[in-house]
Amino acid sequence: MDVNEVPQEGNRTLGSHRKALYAKDADGKMVIVPSRGSEVDETVTMQAVERMHAQAEEARSRALAGQTSPLEYWMYARRMDVALLSQVTGIWQWRIRRQFDPQRFERLAESQLSRYAEALGLTSDQLRALP
Repeated sequence: MDVNEVPQEGNRTLGSHRKALYAKDADGKMVIVPSRGSEVDETVTMQAVERMHAQAEEARSRALAGQTSPLEYWMYARRMDVALLSQVTGIWQWRIRRQFDPQRFERLAESQLSRYAEALGLTSDQLRALP
């Protein structure tokens, strides 16, 4: 993409911020060009946000039915997946998935709960409950 072709349409998901894109200048060198984004970026971002919201609501329903722990709901509500939660907490993915089991989740040590709570921006008491 040339410097002149970098999208500047605007993207409401970026707000007043800009993002950096690489483009070729007149000399053929790669340079960083600020971009206000495009309609395509906005559409894709909004679809991803809607999907995460749907996953959170599905997890909330399962948690209310006793099929999963509140951890799964909060993970999706904070726009994370198992891989990201694992990276942030330092807890293996397979352990996180096991702790979606409500019975295992109830038996978690306070130190483990506080790791999750800190990563999700919650208190331990908020993590144990659903909104």
